[in-house]
Amino acid sequence: MPAINVQDPDGRALNLGALQGQPVLLNLWATWCAPCVKEMPLLDELAGDYGDRLRVVTVSQDMGKVEKVTDFFREGGYENLEPWIDPEAQLGYALGDTVLPTTVLYDASGQEVWRVRGDFDWAGAEARAAIDEVIEG
Repeated sequence: MPAINVQDPDGRALNLGALQGQPVLLNLWATWCAPCVKEMPLLDELAGDYGDRLRVVTVSQDMGKVEKVTDFFREGGYENLEPWIDPEAQLGYALGDTVLPTTVLYDASGQEVWRVRGDFDWAGAEARAAIDEVIEG
């Protein structure tokens, strides 16, 4: 997993490389991206279903005002996702993928095991099977 800092709306940093120890589902999205918007409720539900067994990290690639992201989260009423922001859009380049949405599943040691480009049914059996396999080791 790239050791890149993302920020929450208050400016607190999270180094993604420090998230080792549990599986992570990393989602790059933007408020202007229709497939991304479609996925967010599914990712929120997924995060709630897996709880502490999987960390779901959604990182906005929106440029400009942080309020776009905070408004989006408030209006969506997401209960299990945190509004992380990549203010300089470094993450897409670090992943070698600038298609939105892009979602990468990492195992507990931070190794990429699965990648999805474009929108995906996160409530579906294929997603759950891939995640369960990584959680079970």
